[in-house]
Amino acid sequence: MSIKAGLMLALWRSKLLLCTSADIRLPHTGRAEGIKMRFLSFTATVLLQLTLFSALHGAKWTYSGPEGQNHWSKIYPYCGSAFQSPIDIKSELLRFDPSLRPVELQNYNLLPNEQLTLGNNGHSVQISLPSKMHISSLPHRYTAAQLHFHWGSASRPAGSEHLVNNKQYAAEMHVVHYNSDKYPDMSTAIDKSDGLAVLGVLIEVGEFNPAFEQFLKFINGIKYRDQRVKVSGFNIRELLPARLDEYYRYDGSLTTPPCYPSVLWTLFRNHITISRKQFLTLATALYSTHAQDSAPVPLNSNFRKPQNADSRVVLVSFKEGRGLHSTLTVTSPLTRKHVVQQLLVGDLADLADEGLYQLLPSGSKNLRAGKKKDLKDEQSETVAKSKQQALNPSLWKKSQTNHYVGKFGLAEDTLCYVSLEQRVLHQLKQSHNENQLVQAVRDAVFPELNLKSYLDCKSDLALPTIRHILHGRPADEALELDRSLTKALMNQKKTSTAIKHSVPMTNYGNRPPAVPASRKPHIQGYPHPWLLPMEWED
Repeated sequence: MSIKAGLMLALWRSKLLLCTSADIRLPHTGRAEGIKMRFLSFTATVLLQLTLFSALHGAKWTYSGPEGQNHWSKIYPYCGSAFQSPIDIKSELLRFDPSLRPVELQNYNLLPNEQLTLGNNGHSVQISLPSKMHISSLPHRYTAAQLHFHWGSASRPAGSEHLVNNKQYAAEMHVVHYNSDKYPDMSTAIDKSDGLAVLGVLIEVGEFNPAFEQFLKFINGIKYRDQRVKVSGFNIRELLPARLDEYYRYDGSLTTPPCYPSVLWTLFRNHITISRKQFLTLATALYSTHAQDSAPVPLNSNFRKPQNADSRVVLVSFKEGRGLHSTLTVTSPLTRKHVVQQLLVGDLADLADEGLYQLLPSGSKNLRAGKKKDLKDEQSETVAKSKQQALNPSLWKKSQTNHYVGKFGLAEDTLCYVSLEQRVLHQLKQSHNENQLVQAVRDAVFPELNLKSYLDCKSDLALPTIRHILHGRPADEALELDRSLTKALMNQKKTSTAIKHSVPMTNYGNRPPAVPASRKPHIQGYPHPWLLPMEWED
């Protein structure tokens, strides 16, 4: 076993103890002694977790080349999974949400005697932030941990991670916060589905920005990887746009490995500016390699390319503006919960006949096309995936476990991504299919994330999620609903000029993931592949 593999396995084991809050059984010990031993074991686990987390994430990755972003998923499966960030925030994704409040920040004005650490981690410039800084306008308290930047290069000053209607800005700042109501620190929260909240600020080259000089003047002290310097505290609020009431919000992920989909993104509508000289300081003064390395590598163009929308929508707190005249108000949470309730316990035949419109994307005329695929290739992929699942039904039984409680909605259990990945990998090893980890993790996590995001009004309800909810329902009713959905989505396709030349997808992209029943490949014993997971469960 390689050192990296050993570290990953040890990290999984330590995180599993924390994710599942496992109680350690201690026979033949007194109550006080048992509590003491459990505390010591928990403390040791936390220390091991933090140590191994640092070691693991020191693993080399880059933005381009053999270890670049196109290859991240080989080591970090979630980088090829669902609900990834950044995305291109296009007008057709937007939904106006009148309930979104202005972002409220506490203790962002730091005093000069509050020392901050400015560092070069080989991937970005990062500033540590004190725990008194926090966001107070979200359901939980999110405490600040650090802020960092992504930027382009001197020859191509376009390096923001998020795009807005295909426009890429010169740079982007991320202020990272963790859910301190539920988790003790950043490393514990990082792989939880409600763990992080990030404020994103788009940066354009323009007027000089005095707030940036508070740390840029120390940039020569961190020219090389792992170099750090102390800087005096300053007003972090001045790094943000003047208006904090206009923003985009969606469910997404870390934009660097391990890419956990644990981030509630808030991207401010209005950008800030820095001068060209300030931008060039970022783009030309730093290296991603250590000082002793013989071949220094410049640190620039450190941005991830846009990811698939995965049925997500982007909530906006504002309604007016160019390109926003057709912005739709989100369907109410009550209506969405009612839809889930109908799928769980209602009459599916009636839903197929009368309530089908509730299941369709709210922007029905704006169904977007992802990468086009040849129909024959798509059919082959469907057949191969169905055969793989048929060979190993136990994996899909476990990954399709229901977590619903009450009349509607999700259970309050937080998804722990390290735990889920380990469980999926264990199942794949039993069938010698470890090479399918990325797709298996995606299949396991997508319905959970999509349903939660749907109930929070930040996604449309995707067909794989409907299939997930319908687990255990009568197959004939589920089949009728599937046929109705397929027909309705195909009718939308025919009337939509945006996708008139596209081929329906079966993955979790932006196109409806259903192939018309008449064109679906026939699989021996399974006349309707879309319902396969439910039939295996039964």
